[in-house]
Amino acid sequence: MSLAKPAHAGYFFGQPVTALAGRLREGSLTSVELTQAALDSIERLNPILNAFVQVDAPVALAQARKADELLAQGVDLGPLHGIPVAVKDNIDTCDYVTTYGSAHFDGFKPERDALCVQRLREAGAVIVGKTLTHEFAYGPTGDRSFQGAARNPWDARCITGGSSAGSAAAVASGMVPLALGTDTGGSIRIPAALCGVVGFKPSFAAVPLEGVFPLSSSLDHVGPIANCVEDARLLFEVLVGRACAPVHNPRPLRVGWITSGSFGPVDTEVDRQVYQAAQQMFGEALQDTAQLQPLAADMKDTLLVLQRAEAFDVHAERMHEAPQLFDQEVRERLELSQEVRGWHYIRAQAGQARLKAAMADVFEHYDFLVSPCVPITATEIDARQIRVGEQDIDVRAAVLSHTSAWNLTGLPAISLPVGQVSGMPVGLQVIGAAGEDDRLLEVMAKLFVRS
Repeated sequence: MSLAKPAHAGYFFGQPVTALAGRLREGSLTSVELTQAALDSIERLNPILNAFVQVDAPVALAQARKADELLAQGVDLGPLHGIPVAVKDNIDTCDYVTTYGSAHFDGFKPERDALCVQRLREAGAVIVGKTLTHEFAYGPTGDRSFQGAARNPWDARCITGGSSAGSAAAVASGMVPLALGTDTGGSIRIPAALCGVVGFKPSFAAVPLEGVFPLSSSLDHVGPIANCVEDARLLFEVLVGRACAPVHNPRPLRVGWITSGSFGPVDTEVDRQVYQAAQQMFGEALQDTAQLQPLAADMKDTLLVLQRAEAFDVHAERMHEAPQLFDQEVRERLELSQEVRGWHYIRAQAGQARLKAAMADVFEHYDFLVSPCVPITATEIDARQIRVGEQDIDVRAAVLSHTSAWNLTGLPAISLPVGQVSGMPVGLQVIGAAGEDDRLLEVMAKLFVRS
């Protein structure tokens, strides 16, 4: 399955980390050269795509020189040693300004790294800069930030999706080979799908959230955005602090295609393209399932209550003291969030537990569930209505419709680039059972080949 080259492409487009790491170790490439290639690509492409909001060349090159020195001394910290990585701007970094996409934190520099960033550094990765996040990660379009809108490498008039907007654009364009994102309702997978890269949301709590600015504590996840599944797995292993365990399961796969429309309207061409890709990947293992349809509305309503209540808890003081510093659209969402009552929240917590149990029952019958990741292709920046079939629907609701259920239930889910519709990327979403991250990544690495 292949994608053409985007209109705006840099050094790392289509280059797997495994190949770059091999060249580093054989001495035909240095980390300084890789980091300079990233900086050069950023300098050329970022004025168009607005993927990076903070870059400090001396800081990045100093990290790269240290990586080269260690390799020269025979110290190899692992597969990401010397590899440039970008970090979403809602994740703390001690050497880069971290604004969380908001004027509330203009110029803020954290005292310490988030734990996930600390693990990256311990693995020898080079942090080249911070990528644009939708303000406080509270939005799925990536065009509401203190630093403006991130732009899609395939068509700079269009959204990247969000909230990990800059991370997806940075990898999709080839500015860097890897990036960190966060995902509360789809914020890794949505931009990965709309920009044509791999985005993996691990199981809930698999990756530590210490030092990551919270949006919704019961729904937040951290994960990788990459060119291929194997690269995503390498980054995931660093984030969780262990190697993925090999999976031995001789039983044939059982894969459920979530009946089209279960989670809302889907563009006909997107549906056709993604289903065809699923058939090619899974063959006779793929079968339709309507088991999710009765759960969909409950999942959406439950997640909405949890997210609103928890998001307002984070921002209550800022909403009281300086509401004007929020982007208007984000402020409006928080004003709605304020209306959630305590008993609503308690009922939603019980609902979340019930729906997790329901999904455990579903996975007694399937190894994976699959669907379109996003039911439309990227819309133009600032667009908020789109026609799908015979319906006019909200863009934000549309892009979240197929991803947020797996935040609510904490299941691992990955978006895979499976071609284009009208010149824009589309993604196939594959969902695994709770805690089955290693298996999902291993099987996808075997079945999904991006040429």
